[in-house]
Amino acid sequence: MSIRALQRNPSLCCGGLLVSAVLFVAIFHGWLSPYTPEQMDMTRRLAPPGAAHWLGTDNFGRDLATRLAYGAAVSLSIALGAIAAAAIVGTGVGLLCGYCRGAVDLALMRVVDIVLGFPSLILVMALVAVLGPGPRNLAVALAAVFWTQYARVARAAALSERERDYILAAEAIGVSTLRILFHHLLPNIAGPLIVLATLGVGVAIVSESGLSFLGLGVQPPAPSWGWTLAYGLRYLRSDPWMSTAAGLTIMITVLGFNLLGDGLRDLLDPRAPAAATGSWRLPGLQRPAV
Repeated sequence: MSIRALQRNPSLCCGGLLVSAVLFVAIFHGWLSPYTPEQMDMTRRLAPPGAAHWLGTDNFGRDLATRLAYGAAVSLSIALGAIAAAAIVGTGVGLLCGYCRGAVDLALMRVVDIVLGFPSLILVMALVAVLGPGPRNLAVALAAVFWTQYARVARAAALSERERDYILAAEAIGVSTLRILFHHLLPNIAGPLIVLATLGVGVAIVSESGLSFLGLGVQPPAPSWGWTLAYGLRYLRSDPWMSTAAGLTIMITVLGFNLLGDGLRDLLDPRAPAAATGSWRLPGLQRPAV
């Protein structure tokens, strides 16, 4: 991608930089701090930000920047795992419904409607209450709720594409259903699914932080953005840096994924003029000419 294309798409550029920075911290957190997330120093309890502790310390004297860096790995692993599982399941269901239609479409879409009939946060909380708190169970609960969004988007895109000439030609020469779904249909409807997944990571991070805030997600002493935010509320008046740092970390991360999703939406939109995206397209994501 050229520099000029990035200049025409500032959302993609800014979002990519923010997401890259957060991913860098999440991957290399062990090398970025001289402290460990469980290392306590009660003589430095609730110390303000300074040279020794850039973001201060918590109520146990643990370095707050270190805990937030380790928390980035926890939050992103949960969010990315949940979104990946939801996208795989939902896209498969949506492709099957959009291409086969009939009784298969009717039955699976009613399941989707039932899941969508419940408030997503309440349903996730109920699933976590049944499965038990913890990163793995939280990721499973988020995936079990979010897959319906990908099913709806994939189904709508598949219904639009299935009557095009390249699908009819594949059917005429006897191409198998699985090959049509994943070799012909999927590459041509991947654009909106990629955008939805990018935006969904931000939603999953907020959901994970909210459930950890309520005590249903990551359990202490494991580092977590939501738990740090919740515990910092106890000291909000006297030592506000705990909750402020955790809240800003969540906000910046979600903002980065939202900007990245907006930029990808403009980039992958087949109806957008070439000048708007720097005349660049991902291979295989253009809609074929009729």
